[in-house]
Amino acid sequence: MFKASSFGLMPCKTFLQPKSSIKTEDNGKVKFYHTKVVRNPKLERLQYNYLFPEISARELQHVKKYPNARVISLGIGDTTEPLPEVVASSMANYAHNLSTPAGYRGYGAEQGSKELRKAIAETFYKKMGIKDKEVFVSDGAQCDISRLQLLFGSNMSIAIQDPIFPAYIDSSVIIGQTGDVDTESGRYQNIKYMKCGPHNGFFPNLWETERTDIIFFCSPNNPTGHAANREQLEQLVQFAQDNGSIIVYDSAYAVYVTDGPRSIYEISGAKKVAIEISSFSKIAGFTGVRLGWTVVPEELLYLNGFPVINDFNRIVCTCFNGASRIAQAGGLASLSSEGFKGVLSLVDHYKQNAEILLETFESLGLKAYGGVNAPYLWVHFPGSNSWDVFNEILEKTHIITVPGSGFGPAGKEFIRVTAFGHREDIIEASKRLTSLLS
Repeated sequence: MFKASSFGLMPCKTFLQPKSSIKTEDNGKVKFYHTKVVRNPKLERLQYNYLFPEISARELQHVKKYPNARVISLGIGDTTEPLPEVVASSMANYAHNLSTPAGYRGYGAEQGSKELRKAIAETFYKKMGIKDKEVFVSDGAQCDISRLQLLFGSNMSIAIQDPIFPAYIDSSVIIGQTGDVDTESGRYQNIKYMKCGPHNGFFPNLWETERTDIIFFCSPNNPTGHAANREQLEQLVQFAQDNGSIIVYDSAYAVYVTDGPRSIYEISGAKKVAIEISSFSKIAGFTGVRLGWTVVPEELLYLNGFPVINDFNRIVCTCFNGASRIAQAGGLASLSSEGFKGVLSLVDHYKQNAEILLETFESLGLKAYGGVNAPYLWVHFPGSNSWDVFNEILEKTHIITVPGSGFGPAGKEFIRVTAFGHREDIIEASKRLTSLLS
């Protein structure tokens, strides 16, 4: 039986250290040249490196140390299976047509093609009253998080789930919504952390949460894999209405949900208080293609009655020239009858991977959450430090995971494991984990 005490302490390093880039000679002495531009103090507040490049850097270091090892990644969460033929062919044909006078196209609409916006609205929001003009096509959900931060500005107060995808916190720091970080707790001033764990079913105690302008909420949650049920989302929408807040609802993994709401707009009144962002990355395997969308309902208004959608449209037109026409062609094909069938087959593959991993951890007596309505497992190692667990697993099994503390202070005793992977790798990883932890 695995015991947390079996993990030795291994130091957590930051790999990308700042360096002065230019050296000049001055009277035979070497000196560092620097400009007179002051560094943005908001960027100085960021902790360490962004989580996923840090994981990649550690993987690279490990490969150099063990060049003959077969490293298996259950970490960053990149998709692995080929795109459906109809989707790839659609993009290839569109790209080829750009070489012809009749097929060439230049700039497209910043908001996305009318055909794709309509297809998204009909595929994912058909019974919810979302109009195609309320759908903004983008180059990915993570990019839209930053565009929304630009929309909201630095004077907004925010609340986040803890643990949560780090982009919400880091973008809030960069835009200037936070104060300094408390080095002991790892929490930033001016952010309301809504702790979500086994003690509360991974849903925040809203009656204990202070009012904020913006509530970032991800469901199915990355990293915990928890998908909020209808009653929980009704509570969230009501909480936002009572406080006059705006919910930024990240539904990037919604297609994995089989027994609950897939969109915040399934909840009555949500269009008055919520923006929803989503992505083709984990739905259709577009992690490298880059395509997503954001829904801003016309009913969502500021305090003065001005429509939020008008300002978001202005942000998009100012900061973005529209998603790649080639990527949009692939997105449209993935929502066709044949394409969507292929997409759902990919989703089923990853869900079966999750089942294998979930059974593995449970057989070892470890408590693993998620893995049912989401492609992530949140595995608890009581009394351990997540970076120590990460390092030990990597060193002894050559498996990449993600330390839970990278998602917030509440993740200190957890690691996140992704179900994205080839089936043979998932099975092999299960064998290695069983050998280490049994």
